[in-house]
Amino acid sequence: MFYHDDELQYEVEVEEPNPKFAKMLQQAIGGAEGEMRVALQYMFQAFAVPAEKSEYRRLLMETATEELGHIEMLATAVAKNLQGASDEQREAAREDAVIAEMMDSGQPRQALSAGLHAMPVDSNGTPFNGGCVVASGNLAADMYANVMAESTGRLLATRLYEITDDPGMEDMLSYLIARDTMHQNQWHAALETMDDHVPVPNSFPQEKENQDHNYEFMSTYRDEQPDPEERWTQGESVDGNGEFSYGEQPGGGEPDLDEVIEAMHNEIN
Repeated sequence: MFYHDDELQYEVEVEEPNPKFAKMLQQAIGGAEGEMRVALQYMFQAFAVPAEKSEYRRLLMETATEELGHIEMLATAVAKNLQGASDEQREAAREDAVIAEMMDSGQPRQALSAGLHAMPVDSNGTPFNGGCVVASGNLAADMYANVMAESTGRLLATRLYEITDDPGMEDMLSYLIARDTMHQNQWHAALETMDDHVPVPNSFPQEKENQDHNYEFMSTYRDEQPDPEERWTQGESVDGNGEFSYGEQPGGGEPDLDEVIEAMHNEIN
């Protein structure tokens, strides 16, 4: 069950509206690093958490709901950057050839389809793709995916921060960056509560793995190369269940395919 409040999670002010920056902010909404991705990712992960792991469900659902608030903040920022831009600002932007091209071919749908508001798309205008949502049903795997999601999200927010010089946008992005810091840390903390979760999934019996190659760094050079003697080629494995080694691809002979079935019509005439 969800409840809505008209108040923004954090204030959004734009002192100098900038339509170019509005397009960039779209990446933080509907991009692969954006808030739609993490909101849905955490939500669908929470849906799969069993009753006996309710603490993780709450962690995921509370964060997913927070991320919905971030979408609302960014959508507000996009609208304020678009609707408040003067004709002089729009024309001044065209003095730069690169910016002029962005203005002409970037996201006309923000005006044509959305009336100068945000859309569920990335900075190129590509609709959000749920295929980037990771919800595997395995808590450990999902937490690692969440660390990556928050890392790339924080990276995007810091890049946007460096691009803008608007004090209001800097303040909003500073808040979002801070939340990304917390979320990275909370997913790491959640992983620390899970005993013996590496390798993921830890429920698969490791004795069924190929014991010759399960801790071997495999060189793919054609010519034999010496062991570089790095942390990942020697010494104890990170999970403590083996020893790293260095080797080459074992080789499996030429492909020997069976004849295809007639119904596929793959014959060569």
